[in-house]
Amino acid sequence: MNALNQTASSLLSIQVVFYLIGIIVMAIAWMSVCDRSNPKRYTTGLFWFLFGIGFLFGDAMVATLGKPLSYKILGIIVMLLALIAGSNLLGSGQYQTHAEWDKAAFARKFKNKLFLPAIAIPIITVILSSIGKDLRIGDYFLLDQKNLTLACLTIACLVSLIYAYQITGGTPVVAVQESRRLVDAMGWALILPLMLAMLGGVFVAAKTGQSIQSLVTMLIDPSSRLALIVIYCVGMALFTMVMGNAFAAFPVMAAGIALPFLIQQHHASPAPLVAIGMLSGYCGTLMTPMAANFNIIPAALLELKDKYQVIKYQIPTAIAVLICNIILMYLLV
Repeated sequence: MNALNQTASSLLSIQVVFYLIGIIVMAIAWMSVCDRSNPKRYTTGLFWFLFGIGFLFGDAMVATLGKPLSYKILGIIVMLLALIAGSNLLGSGQYQTHAEWDKAAFARKFKNKLFLPAIAIPIITVILSSIGKDLRIGDYFLLDQKNLTLACLTIACLVSLIYAYQITGGTPVVAVQESRRLVDAMGWALILPLMLAMLGGVFVAAKTGQSIQSLVTMLIDPSSRLALIVIYCVGMALFTMVMGNAFAAFPVMAAGIALPFLIQQHHASPAPLVAIGMLSGYCGTLMTPMAANFNIIPAALLELKDKYQVIKYQIPTAIAVLICNIILMYLLV
């Protein structure tokens, strides 16, 4: 059975995962609108409602309206999300999921048991990923074979959530309420990795890598290995700072510099070249607010007064590691 048929005959397909995400996001949107303590409750609810449309109704839109119109509608939704976030129209309310909840007493009661559900997620994911290809019920695969890891992660999260209920005595409603508290703390930065991944695809489709290749040929001597290595490493860091994700920057810089110049012309070893190149990209991750899940969200969760404080502390280390990467690439690759 080919991969397409495997996906079509899976009980837990990627569409089911999207529907689960959409339901949770819509519940958060509704709770946001109903929270009178949030001064921006309507725009906050609208933001998360718009975000959940693609997950919950994307397939239905394509089936009824066709791909071109559906993609245009989703594009308008993305612009509306940017408008709401850019206009500072997201807010947060007061959270009292347990009126008498004492966090210190809660921690003393359960101690290290609180970490068990979180630890269970990667363990279950790894186990299911290793055996997931063999799990079948009749002619149906249990897990989506084209998105096996994501399907395993979804099951792991659900099992971990049930385990957390047993430990703490919580309920699904409390889980969604706590999810909304975290979502409000993170704000628009929560969806930034998804948007930046889309941006990386746009750059690839626009053949930005070929443009970089032409620009490099015009500005420097392609026979200079050191100059190419410096531009490749620094370029990976800079593109990552723009995109917020080294994986999004990698195909652009690989197509523009690594493949045509360093690999094909100077016969560099591909494995260490791309490995050190990715590490150079991670140096850019440490220095940009666009990497919101690494730099902005932790600052929000820790309630730091300066939301860029994490980045400021990371910049010296990032620059030092980037210089070391350039030296290593020149000596090893």
